Amino acid sequence: MEVAGVLESAGFDIILNKINVTSKELAIQHKFLSSPTIRVNGKDISMEFKESACRECGDLCGDEVECRVWIYEGQEYNEPPKALIINAILKEVYGGASAEAAPSVPYVLPKNLEVFFAGRKE
Repeated sequence: MEVAGVLESAGFDIILNKINVTSKELAIQHKFLSSPTIRVNGKDISMEFKESACRECGDLCGDEVECRVWIYEGQEYNEPPKALIINAILKEVYGGASAEAAPSVPYVLPKNLEVFFAGRKE
């Protein structure tokens, strides 16, 4: 919401799509690499990430799983910093985002997500 006013003033239309990825099929459809994921124009806002044990998600699926650790300016965060999100939006909108094409590698659901969704199904 903090950048919405600026973008609307510049003539951009803002559409926010929240997708709750609740199944293996949705994770595959959206080519999830880690959870949680935030995308701008279909691109992950941070391809640099780590994962660490997540008790809440482990409790949900009855197994040990890891969730994304956001890396921003050399620091690690369990939740995405507001500045990371704002900068990713502005870079994408104003052309500062990388223009290189993503490599054409077949998608495979990461093991961590496979374990999570299998546990949730049971």
